[in-house]
Amino acid sequence: MKLPSLTLKLTLAFLIVGLSGAVLVALFSLRNTTTAFDRFRADQSVQGFAEDMADYYERRGSWVGVENLAMRGRGSNGPAASQPPHILADANGVILRAIPPYQAGQRLSPALLAQGLPVEVEEKAVGVVVNVGNPNRTAQDRLFLAQLGRALLQAAAGATLFALLLGLGLARTLTRPLLALTAAARRIAGGDFGQPVAVESSDEIGQLAGAFNQMSSELARAAHLRRQMTADIAHELRSPLSVLMGYTESLADGVLQPSPAILRAMHEESRLLSHLVDDLRTLSLADAGELTLNRQLTAPAELLKRVAASFASKAAAKGVELRLETSPELAPVSLDPERIVQVLGNLVGNAIRYTPAGGVVTLRGLAAQGGILLQVVDTGSGIAPEQLPYIFERFYKADTARTIDETESGLGLSIAKSLVELHGGTLTAESVAGRGTVMSIQMGNV
Repeated sequence: MKLPSLTLKLTLAFLIVGLSGAVLVALFSLRNTTTAFDRFRADQSVQGFAEDMADYYERRGSWVGVENLAMRGRGSNGPAASQPPHILADANGVILRAIPPYQAGQRLSPALLAQGLPVEVEEKAVGVVVNVGNPNRTAQDRLFLAQLGRALLQAAAGATLFALLLGLGLARTLTRPLLALTAAARRIAGGDFGQPVAVESSDEIGQLAGAFNQMSSELARAAHLRRQMTADIAHELRSPLSVLMGYTESLADGVLQPSPAILRAMHEESRLLSHLVDDLRTLSLADAGELTLNRQLTAPAELLKRVAASFASKAAAKGVELRLETSPELAPVSLDPERIVQVLGNLVGNAIRYTPAGGVVTLRGLAAQGGILLQVVDTGSGIAPEQLPYIFERFYKADTARTIDETESGLGLSIAKSLVELHGGTLTAESVAGRGTVMSIQMGNV
């Protein structure tokens, strides 16, 4: 069974709420108005009865014969309304004119007597009129109350119709952006990424639309990066494979004869392929959250010395001075030493590669609040500002000064960033083109 649409549900909800509210308001209004009207008619009847009794006493000079006086309520008509429900008592509270269940000669209680309306003649209280019921409604009263009831029902019907129209309008206002989001989500599900929707408000639905647009933009960017990465991987694999295939075909056809130089070149290409495959595997494990760390309490200064010793000969061969600066306040930190050495080795190798002869590469270790700060500072070619935000992306190629050389996979900085973040730290880069680059690793003492 197909469920009704959200528009219909919201419209029905507004209709039910509006109808319930209108009916309840109409019933309470009718009840309160009827009660107030009866109270008004009772007060009016008591006042008129008291005036008639005062007139009777003034003409007779006493209450003699008042019990036999036939009375009709003012404004009443019909036999049912001939006797007003009022009791007349003298100044002492003795009933003179009674209606059941009260009897003449009975004394009223002080509480009931206090509720009565005094009958005054020449500013002297000669009696009390007490109301003990509601006067019967006249034909005019019944007509008035019937007309009031119809008016309230008509108002309730009008309020319900207004609630229906208002609910329909609000439901469409609420569901229109949701329908746009649904349509855009279906296009994204079909592979058409980067589908924005209009943000028409700043409420929760507007915030949802904004979050959807951000998600759509990120999906489009991720899809583009995935396609670019696939193309880059194919390109990186194609180069060494082409070299290997060229050598093997030439050797098989007898065009080339085996020699140490040819075998060495084939070995280098095979090593490059193996390096690329290992880097891709490391990244895939990091992305899947399956890359494990062998944490142990390690002195950061020892790691820096180890890396400096490993790259000393490479720096000297290029004519680059390799310096080591460590703060005595550096405390041991819980980390995976092999992974951090891998990160530092990548950063130092890049720094030496892009620093000209006569330049300086500095490994620096500083104590930071709650952890350590490891830096690799070079005086090389630097990175252009427009390229700096993208250097940690996989296979990203900057200008000719920072292109991936033939012995690198182009994944080193991406792997370094993933390994540092796996430790709960951050890897950031600061650079000024032509003056050098600072790579900073910030890690807490976890």
